[in-house]
Amino acid sequence: MMRAVEITEAGGPDVLKLTERPIPEAGHGQVVIKVAWAGVNRPDALQRAGLYAPPPTASDLPGLEASGEVVAVGPGAQGVSVGDAVCALLPGGGYAEYVATPAAHCLPVPKGMGLREAACLPETYFTVWSNVFTRGGLKGGERFLVHGGSSGIGTTAIQLANNFGARVFATAGSEEKCKACADLGAERAINYREEDFVGVLRAEGGADLILDMVGGDYIPRNLKSLADDGRLVQIAFLQGPKIEVNLVQLMTRRLTMTGSTLRPQSDLAKAQIAQDLREAVWPLLDAGRIGPVMDQEFALADASAAHARMESSGHIGKIVLKVA
Repeated sequence: MMRAVEITEAGGPDVLKLTERPIPEAGHGQVVIKVAWAGVNRPDALQRAGLYAPPPTASDLPGLEASGEVVAVGPGAQGVSVGDAVCALLPGGGYAEYVATPAAHCLPVPKGMGLREAACLPETYFTVWSNVFTRGGLKGGERFLVHGGSSGIGTTAIQLANNFGARVFATAGSEEKCKACADLGAERAINYREEDFVGVLRAEGGADLILDMVGGDYIPRNLKSLADDGRLVQIAFLQGPKIEVNLVQLMTRRLTMTGSTLRPQSDLAKAQIAQDLREAVWPLLDAGRIGPVMDQEFALADASAAHARMESSGHIGKIVLKVA
């Protein structure tokens, strides 16, 4: 048996409770990881609130990324051996002492990086790479705007876009958060409580690409902020998914609206993202040119406090659970 944190019912952070569960076994193509650290992400809170059900074959335990040591390798699993230190994208189950996940979704811990930091890589890097670079097609020299620049997604997007030669703009809600964005490579950090990001981007010629997790009334404002032929990639809706939009401008200005969620994608699709990251991004991590911004750590038993911290929106960067 192992210790784990389960969602006892849909609700606030206090519904997360410590429990015991059987240690998972490695299925075909899978490994079992003895978890050292687990990342905390917005989808975990949505699942806890009853708004984001796990896929039918996934664990009902929250947790979409973790780091630790491989302790079992299932039939057909390749590229990973018992004893390897890895970080991994998970289908669920990260808030536990052991977790099973496809071997193809594991990546080595970058050189010089500890397991604590490595646990914060998979969910954000898989999300940013697949949406900003694969789906959004960001290229060097383009103007890129990311909302929520001080979040785990935002801090990752700023660093990657900057390293691949884009001009980076970010929104955040305080002077401290704006400074963090600028320190990571944002050319302009916009305090959305004091400035209108639409005006700032239009004065620069418009954004070629926007990564948005806010939704709501940001959607029409994002469209106004785009340059002709610009792209808007939606990955979440913190202010809601429904809004009235005039689609004429999509036609006349040749705009593109797209988006994705990571968890429901096929194992094969996630394996391809992992391979892309291994080739294009892991060398930057190994060289220390980029890395996770760490906010605060909590014990596994204090997962409810970690969720409260995240939902307060006071954090800058990543929140982690110490499991081992």
